[in-house]
Amino acid sequence: MTPRDPIAHLPTHEVNNMPPHMGDQDLWADDRALRHWVSSMGGDGHATHFAHVGHLTGLDETFEKASQANRHGPELRAFDRYGMRINAVEFHPAYHDLMDLAISNKMHNFAWHNEGNAEHVGQSVLTYMFSQPEGGVMCPMAMTFSVVPSLRMAPAVAAEWMPRILSTEYDRRDIPANEKTGAMIGMFMTEKQGGSDVRANSTIAVPSGDGYLLTGHKFFCSAPMCDAFLVLANTKGRGISCFLVPRWRPDGTRNNLFIQRMKDKLGNKSNASTEMEFQDTWGVMVGEEGRGIRTIIEMVTGNRLYCAMSSAGIMRQALVQALHHTSHRSAFQKRLIQQPLMQNVLADMAIEVEAALALGLRVAQAMDRMDDPAEAALARIGTAVAKYWNTKRCPSLVVEALECHGGPGYVEESIMPRLYREAPLNSIWEGSGNVMGLDVLRAMGREAEAIPAVMAELERARGNHPNLDRAIDELRDELADPEGLEGRMRMVTEMMALTLQGALLTYRGDSAVADAFCASRLAPRYRGAFGTLPKGLDLDAIIGRALAPN
Repeated sequence: MTPRDPIAHLPTHEVNNMPPHMGDQDLWADDRALRHWVSSMGGDGHATHFAHVGHLTGLDETFEKASQANRHGPELRAFDRYGMRINAVEFHPAYHDLMDLAISNKMHNFAWHNEGNAEHVGQSVLTYMFSQPEGGVMCPMAMTFSVVPSLRMAPAVAAEWMPRILSTEYDRRDIPANEKTGAMIGMFMTEKQGGSDVRANSTIAVPSGDGYLLTGHKFFCSAPMCDAFLVLANTKGRGISCFLVPRWRPDGTRNNLFIQRMKDKLGNKSNASTEMEFQDTWGVMVGEEGRGIRTIIEMVTGNRLYCAMSSAGIMRQALVQALHHTSHRSAFQKRLIQQPLMQNVLADMAIEVEAALALGLRVAQAMDRMDDPAEAALARIGTAVAKYWNTKRCPSLVVEALECHGGPGYVEESIMPRLYREAPLNSIWEGSGNVMGLDVLRAMGREAEAIPAVMAELERARGNHPNLDRAIDELRDELADPEGLEGRMRMVTEMMALTLQGALLTYRGDSAVADAFCASRLAPRYRGAFGTLPKGLDLDAIIGRALAPN
């Protein structure tokens, strides 16, 4: 915690030309681009709630708790003091405070409290804001939000669990869910031998009374203190099915969820990730037998939107930190933010952040319009496109923002190392880049409306910028060539993302940002490095839009 009145006059020198402590932020009021795109996507009706959450999540106290939760990570407590197996994880008090903050403000269930009213746009905005101070707490938030469509495939299960999910009370007690004031739900999919290829899973499930008993393992089990989990397992002769596995059995005894060890991860340190063994572990089937992948993919889709919006939020906070540092640090008789090359870097990052935000919220808007076939198709293919591109751009931007700080950004007292470690996570969780590219390819093959929906979205912006027109034509030509398409899917997905971003920015966005995006990202010689904007752009306007209002 930075002292309120630090001492600048030291025995050997005076401390000057150092940025002041940032203090409180307002993640809603300070973000012009966010407020613009929320209005554009029809989310104005939730502005009061966004303002409330933006104030709370931006407090210096919230960022300090995030720092504490990451410095003092979770600890495995497989056994209690008497040698009894309890399979528990203990967290620092700051983590529990952040969980309470998130749950009490509907970070895990906003969409389901507001169905029919820009629910996914609203959920995405909350993800974008809360991901800025802390990513680890957001893992159980994302899974609990995204589990609902899967649960609804089993009406009896949904009837039991939905009231618990809709609760806004954080109940940290490790007791049966029917005795708690609220509940969280996670997801265990991958196994050692298969990873993303879940059809290679070896966990089995056999009928037992009114449920099933599962035996096997899961290799990456995050948020293991959730109250229940969606799990994939093989049923004899029928293939992979989906099961809801609670921490406690219906008779009030502990379920057989044996935590083997904690993962020592690169980042996301506040969140527990474990390896889990099942041995006659009780669960109940969700969805059709043998259609488990189809059932759980509904949950995966929501998590992928989360990944896209979380990455946009991480990028936004990295930009905020870089703007703060360069606004207060001088070199060569000027503030860094006044130096031409630094202006180019900052404006370039601001463009990237806004483009990521716009793309993610447009996909969320399409998810809010699933009764329209074209919007539904855009949502299905757009989720994979946005997940791929936003998560790919996030690490590069965070590195650039860290570089803007120089040495002070590389020490652990800064938030930048934590953002840097968090940045790659969303590109791995819920499918790596190759998996996303293949999902875009599958959507193209299975959804007759997918490509027409994308092209219709792009054609709305036809004529807005010559580089955008050329990029649209190049994408159309690429899609018309089926030879070796699978091996080109990263390139095709990138082209979809960039043209969609360009279209959104030119017909719904700020003109200075849109012109700069098209003049750089859609130009023939663009190579992706930040700080390479061509001459003739209004960098002052772009930076001014990214700065907090005075």
